[in-house]
Amino acid sequence: MQTLIICIDRDNDLGEKAGVASPIIGRAANLDAAIKLASADPEDSDINTIFGGIHVYDGMKADNGDVEIVSIAGDRKVGIAADKKIVVQLEAILEKLKPHSAILVSDGAEDESVLPIIQSRIKVDAVHRIIVKQHENLESTYYIIKQAFNDPKISHTFFMPIGLLFTIYAISLYANRPEVGSVVIIGAIGLYALFRGTGLDDAFSGYKDAMTKSLHGGKITFVMYLAAVILSLLGTVQGGIEIWDLYNREIMVGYLMMLMGYVNASIWWYVLAGGLISSGKIVDMHLANEKIGKQWSHPFFILAAGLLFWSGSTYILVIGGALQGYPIIGDGKQFIFMTMIAAVLIAIIGARISTRSSKPG
Repeated sequence: MQTLIICIDRDNDLGEKAGVASPIIGRAANLDAAIKLASADPEDSDINTIFGGIHVYDGMKADNGDVEIVSIAGDRKVGIAADKKIVVQLEAILEKLKPHSAILVSDGAEDESVLPIIQSRIKVDAVHRIIVKQHENLESTYYIIKQAFNDPKISHTFFMPIGLLFTIYAISLYANRPEVGSVVIIGAIGLYALFRGTGLDDAFSGYKDAMTKSLHGGKITFVMYLAAVILSLLGTVQGGIEIWDLYNREIMVGYLMMLMGYVNASIWWYVLAGGLISSGKIVDMHLANEKIGKQWSHPFFILAAGLLFWSGSTYILVIGGALQGYPIIGDGKQFIFMTMIAAVLIAIIGARISTRSSKPG
């Protein structure tokens, strides 16, 4: 086949609203999917994307072109989860149809963000963006703003943080402490930027989905997830107490020492939480008679990482005068050297076990 027309639905409106599984291959199947989506939500822009793809398909067919159309959907969370699903479907389609090139059809920048992923696997001849014509008046502007408020992706990302900031500032004004409100707002903006920038929002969303699936599936990991949450909270509290103790010393120890104190006091709680989750997954896979494979290495890697963080923070605290001495080994260089060797050996053992488990037979 010469050309493949690819319609992208990155947030999986086809599956979430119309109950249509992707990939959708062929003109008739895509037309049926578009009608189902239009019946479920007439205002969804992905309807126009599919009809736009069909329009391009018909035009190329009229010119006797060797062409096929396919719609690929991602995930409602968008982000990495959506892109992974798109990649899996795209590679299966390319293997099945073996097209020489592709034309991407989308309804905007969000769907087009997967363009580099598609280009890494097939030559893209054109990008066709479908733009719905609107009357440029006050009514249309009001409608767009109203839709933005009703869209969970936009409201959760923008409106909720803005509302929280205004609320904090209003409370500080009511208490006649606007300077406190300013500090809290700046801190909240910084934490939110870190939260979004480091991808923790996707991690928390994935964690929530995993808990829901484990609960509905009657899996051991649900209990392990709950235990991990409790242990993480205990570790956070323990770290906070350590920071408070260091802060209240007669001699100021510095912010780096406070950070290292937090890590040193809380790391084993986090290691235990991660180990419980990983062990729960192994137990579930064993009960389901699934091949555990590389999952065996995860508890060992978590333990090795925890040992490195603990030894590194201990070393910094001792040389900074926040701790009196090293545990077990008195010399600092020997202590850090031996713990690093132990961490590497633990990781090697985990890798070895997982490799043996992954081998067939």
